[in-house]
Amino acid sequence: MKRQKQLNGSAAEVETAFYDALNRADVDTLMALWADDEEIVCIHPGGPRLIGHAAIRASWSAILEHGGLHILPSQLHETHNLMSSVHTVIEGTSAASGDAAHLLATNVYVKTPRGWRIVLHHVSVGPGPVPLESPAQILH
Repeated sequence: MKRQKQLNGSAAEVETAFYDALNRADVDTLMALWADDEEIVCIHPGGPRLIGHAAIRASWSAILEHGGLHILPSQLHETHNLMSSVHTVIEGTSAASGDAAHLLATNVYVKTPRGWRIVLHHVSVGPGPVPLESPAQILH
């Protein structure tokens, strides 16, 4: 039943499930969080615009083939209405060298008959140093 909650919960719960799937390198769960629509879009940092399930799944499979990504989303800014929710977050990452980096992500969700689903994940490299975060804005 936990999977059902993740798939049919709020946009925020779907976002949590998305980052959890990335951390665990679980492509099947990750793709189950996307809308059924073939017009879904994913843009990785510095990458091309990917449209549709096949292209997006192939990209995540390649990215996650060596293991999960250690991403901590924070500083959520959310705009929503009854049928859509737009989230911008700062994705904190760390490399094996110990270097910290941050990415800026926009995640767009729509409410479907099967619950909230991702229709857009767009990430770019954040400029400058990692921004300070306020504890009240931390997503997790």
